[in-house]
Amino acid sequence: MLIDLHTHTQPLSHDSVLSPDQLVEAARAAGLDGVCLTEHDFFWDSDQVRELQERHNFLVIPGVEVNTEDGHFLAFGLDRFVYGMHRTADLAEMVNAAGGALVAAHPYRRQLPFDLRHDGDWTEALERAASNPAYAHVCAMEAHNGRGSARENAFAREIRPLVLRER
Repeated sequence: MLIDLHTHTQPLSHDSVLSPDQLVEAARAAGLDGVCLTEHDFFWDSDQVRELQERHNFLVIPGVEVNTEDGHFLAFGLDRFVYGMHRTADLAEMVNAAGGALVAAHPYRRQLPFDLRHDGDWTEALERAASNPAYAHVCAMEAHNGRGSARENAFAREIRPLVLRER
């Protein structure tokens, strides 16, 4: 089953030009089996998600992309904003209590230097990023982001096993 865990829609996000209906149809056309609606710090109403899903006979899962002090995290299992979510450890507690899942979104952001000037800079950046204590709270990491460059997505693919290897 192929599900895009990180999507945005208009007018809720400047990261998308698609309405929710257009997003679902584009996902279907791309061969996906479902999408997760993960707007920035916005929680979809469960009735609206259900209506969208039924209208298209397509799996639609609500989530949220939370902007924290440590970066962006996709959270599943929550249904409303609670003060403190901007702190990753608190967000992780809330997600765990709800039986949900926390995923690091675009882990190359704030981690990958713009310019790598010396041999070893890439490896050093990977090691520094992998030691980010916020990543101790995630069960997965986004390894490919449609807005990321080839270089950024390569970094995300390489950091993922470093962070998740001990689990």
